[in-house]
Amino acid sequence: MTCQNGGMTANIRKLVLAGLGTALSACATKPAPPVEHFSLGMSRADYRDYKKAKADPCASSEPRWLADELTTVNGAMARFLRETEQVSKLDAPDHARQLAMMREATASLPPLMEVHRYTLNRLKECSFRDIGAFPEIVRRGNELLPEVEARLEEGPKVLAAVALKDARRRWRAEMPEREETARRTWCPPKPQVGQTDLFYARQEVDGRKLWRFCDGHLVEQRANGEPVLVQPDNLTWRMRRRIKPQSYLDAARDYPMAEMDRQPDSVPSSGKGAAKKSSASSSGGPG
Repeated sequence: MTCQNGGMTANIRKLVLAGLGTALSACATKPAPPVEHFSLGMSRADYRDYKKAKADPCASSEPRWLADELTTVNGAMARFLRETEQVSKLDAPDHARQLAMMREATASLPPLMEVHRYTLNRLKECSFRDIGAFPEIVRRGNELLPEVEARLEEGPKVLAAVALKDARRRWRAEMPEREETARRTWCPPKPQVGQTDLFYARQEVDGRKLWRFCDGHLVEQRANGEPVLVQPDNLTWRMRRRIKPQSYLDAARDYPMAEMDRQPDSVPSSGKGAAKKSSASSSGGPG
């Protein structure tokens, strides 16, 4: 009877240990994390964040499901590269659409890429890593990740270039308004010919410089040329006697170059071109 009891105790101990091992094994393998959804433009991808869940993709996921998920993420990255291929060319026909996708991807793609990179690295430990499509999935994923990173790095430069292009377009469009505002601000109601009241100066895109005076005179200097005084039409002989050409040239020469209205080189640009009180001409008017 004692021997039988000893045998039964040994069997029970084996069963308990076996059950405990099964339980520990079950605890060690976490279930697959929930499916998460990614969208970018027309692209859609389902994936699981094994890193956040601290789960093992080799043990937690059905291999064919894992292959499908990784393939859709590869597809989303490849489509992003195709659809932003000309994002750096500001004159591309569909640049607005490519730019919108770049803006969206800048926020949404990096988190997905981090998850994707983690899962691809963990696949090296999977027993099925060399089976079926997995070798090609891993190769393609590791090829796409640095390409997408490089494309995303273009984003800030492209956005800055677009902002500068828009600023230059506005500069050209608002040029007449700035000049007229300066005229109303600095010129007297009835300007006197011969008074060198300089109210506005501009540098054109081609390098030409213009200085405008309230009495209608203009000093113009072409790129690499000398400044020349251009007189308004219909001046009488008496008016011409009051004109001292060198006074206009001196006023233009003394005008601060930094205050000239010119095409912006960066964003944002400050409004310039209008004469300022600190730049008074020899006649006492704003220069």
